[in-house]
Amino acid sequence: MAAEAIIEVRELTRKFGAFVAVNRVSFAVQKGEIFGYLGANGAGKSTTIRMLCGLLLPTDGEAMVAGVDARRDPEGVKRAIGYMSQRFSLYLDLTVEENLEFFGGAYRLSGARLRGRIATMLAEVGLEENRGAITGALPGGYRQRLALACAMLHEPQILFLDEPTAGVDPTSRRGFWRQIRALASAGTTIFVTTHYMDEAEYCDRVGLMVDGQLAALDTPAGLKKQHVPGRMLQIKDVSAAAMAAVRAMPGVIRLDPFGAGFHLRSRDDGPGLEEVRARLTQHGAGTAWVETIEPTLEDVFLQVVGQDEGGRD
Repeated sequence: MAAEAIIEVRELTRKFGAFVAVNRVSFAVQKGEIFGYLGANGAGKSTTIRMLCGLLLPTDGEAMVAGVDARRDPEGVKRAIGYMSQRFSLYLDLTVEENLEFFGGAYRLSGARLRGRIATMLAEVGLEENRGAITGALPGGYRQRLALACAMLHEPQILFLDEPTAGVDPTSRRGFWRQIRALASAGTTIFVTTHYMDEAEYCDRVGLMVDGQLAALDTPAGLKKQHVPGRMLQIKDVSAAAMAAVRAMPGVIRLDPFGAGFHLRSRDDGPGLEEVRARLTQHGAGTAWVETIEPTLEDVFLQVVGQDEGGRD
C-alpha cells in the first residue's frame, strides 16, 4: 500500500456467528486526509470503525493504525487515536471542565500539561464560557463540541468519528465540520462514518459500504463521474402518471424519488430539459418544476445500491 498511509486495511472481516458484518474490506487512508465511510444503517460502518479503534477484534484480515497492529496490540491503537462515538460518551452529571479532566486522566495527562490542553480545547470548540456548566444541561450541539474536545485532548494522530452528527441540528453540523476541516489542515487524519450524504462532500475520499462490503471508493467527484454519468434533472410538483411517461422516454437511465420530487438521469444523448418539459406538458403536468442539476453522493448511493440489488444501469 502507499508509503504515506497511516491506516492500512487488508481483507478485514468480522463475523457474528453466521452473520458477516464486514466482508474482506481493503483500503488505505493517507496522513492528513478526511476519509468518509458511508452507508445505510447496518452496512458495516460502525463494526469497521470499532475494529480499527481496537474495540473489537477482527475475525480475519489485517488492520494497521498509526503503525500499530489492531489485532495484536489493540491497547496500543487506543493510545494513538482519538474516538468519538455516535452516542455522546460524556458524563452528564459532571461539568464541562470535569469531563475534560476525567478524559485527560484517562489519556495519562496531568498537571500543567493537562491544564494547558483543557484551555486550548475549550477555546478551539468555543466552550470557554461554559466550562462550569453541567454537561447534561447543554444543548446537543454543545455536547457534541465537548465530546470532540475530549477526543482531541491528547493530540492524537488519527481522529475516529462514528456518526458524530447524528441527531444534531443543521447549524451545529456545519460548525462541527468547520472544526473537522481545521483539524485536518493542521495534520490530523480524520476517519468519519456517516449516513448523511451531504456531509461526505467535505471528505477528500469516500468509501461506500453496502451489506458489509466496500462497494465503491474514490473522491466525491470521481464517484459521481464513475457511477452517475450523463444528464441529471430534478423534477417537482408532478403526478406519478406524468413521471411514468417521462420514465418511458428513450435514453432515460434512472428515475428515483428524491425529497419532494424526483431525480432523473439520462444518457448524454438522452432527453434534456426541454424534451422532458414537453413530455410533461403532453401529460397534463406543464406546471411541474424541472431544472438541470449536478448529481449528488446520494445519487451515487442509490446507483451503487441499485446495482448491488440487481438494478439496471
